[in-house]
Amino acid sequence: MLTAFARAFRTPDLRKKLLFTLGILVLYRLGSNIPVPGIDYQNVQACLDQTKSGAGLFGLVNMFSGGALLQITIFALGVMPYITASIILQLLTVVIPRLEALKKEGQSGQAKITQYTRYLTVALAVLQGTGLVAVARNGALFQGCSVGNEIVPNPSIFTTITMVVTMTAGTALIMWLGELVTDRGIGNGMSILMFTSIAAQFPSALWAIKLQGKLMDGWLEFGLVILCGLAMVGLVVFVEQAQRRIPVQYAKRMIGRRSYGGTSTYIPLKVNQAGVIPVIFASSLLYIPALLVQFTNSKAGWANWVNANLVKGDHPIYMATYFLLIVFFAFFYVAISFNPEEVADNMKKYGGFIPGIRAGRPTAEYLSYVLNRITWPGALYLGLIALVPTVALVTLNANQNFPFGGTSILIIVGVGLETVKQIESQLQQRNYEGFLR
Repeated sequence: MLTAFARAFRTPDLRKKLLFTLGILVLYRLGSNIPVPGIDYQNVQACLDQTKSGAGLFGLVNMFSGGALLQITIFALGVMPYITASIILQLLTVVIPRLEALKKEGQSGQAKITQYTRYLTVALAVLQGTGLVAVARNGALFQGCSVGNEIVPNPSIFTTITMVVTMTAGTALIMWLGELVTDRGIGNGMSILMFTSIAAQFPSALWAIKLQGKLMDGWLEFGLVILCGLAMVGLVVFVEQAQRRIPVQYAKRMIGRRSYGGTSTYIPLKVNQAGVIPVIFASSLLYIPALLVQFTNSKAGWANWVNANLVKGDHPIYMATYFLLIVFFAFFYVAISFNPEEVADNMKKYGGFIPGIRAGRPTAEYLSYVLNRITWPGALYLGLIALVPTVALVTLNANQNFPFGGTSILIIVGVGLETVKQIESQLQQRNYEGFLR
């Protein structure tokens, strides 16, 4: 593997792509540590040292921002607005015929959808930035911090607008940097930025587990977490690479003096067809009621119930709701992203068929049957992986930034595999040995 890295850096164009990607990542991490104008940075650091309660409510956004959210930096919103906008546009493509027609137009239609995604990203950044500033002003960002109400010393309208505009501009800059990496670097830009944000929190989270440990000065807990992490990575790699291959045979056709078709291929149906999207959906949905409590009367009955059951990640009702939502969204996303009838029609149009299954409607029913069967283990796997940080919080008495589990491990392994495959494909084009033997 080290030899492959050396060969990759010896190739001029590939070396330029790798160095360009690394340079963008350095700029991204630099922006994640520059505070927004209008906040008291010392009070923010004091609250970070006093309490970690903010990570429970804003944990998902804070993870995607690489810890920049709780530090209220110019990149505080991270890639979350872009991810949310992309998911919304993908869902609307199924509902709105105009967007579905654009998707089928090819590159020009996809460019228009990308433009709509950018506009929606900026709008969501304004909305989320306003919410973050409001929560920071009333002291709800760090519950239990003695100086939580003094994070924004000057609550004037001008200061609020300046903070919102700065964070919105930071989100637009992140979006531009991600597109630059996609065009000129290695891998998908936004995925690489997500990978960097999550990986940046690993050293501090692991060291915090060591400091909190009680056996052998914390080294025993530290070693157990490392072993657990390696097992989790192996499990995620195994499931993410697992797929059901449905054989497809194409009939031979004679057109003039030439014969076409007669080949055999397969349809790869992944066990985890939905990826990490169901976990993001479920986390975002549980994030909404907890956020609404911050802007309403906290003495209301429903607000007390939400605070007691849906804010603390280790509560049984929260865990059960989180798990069920992940399973539901896994089936929901697979249903809207894979259309068995469309696949069956395309196969029939080009003379393809599944051996033993008639073309047309029987093929669509068979694909739907197989897809439902393999989605069950994928959905249960996602739910169990997402609950690993909560279980670690209870059993190991670790903090809520437990690194190996949930959305973090899924994204890190998935992005890592895809990036390594891209580098290997470019090495193989030059007759070099890749990473995978």
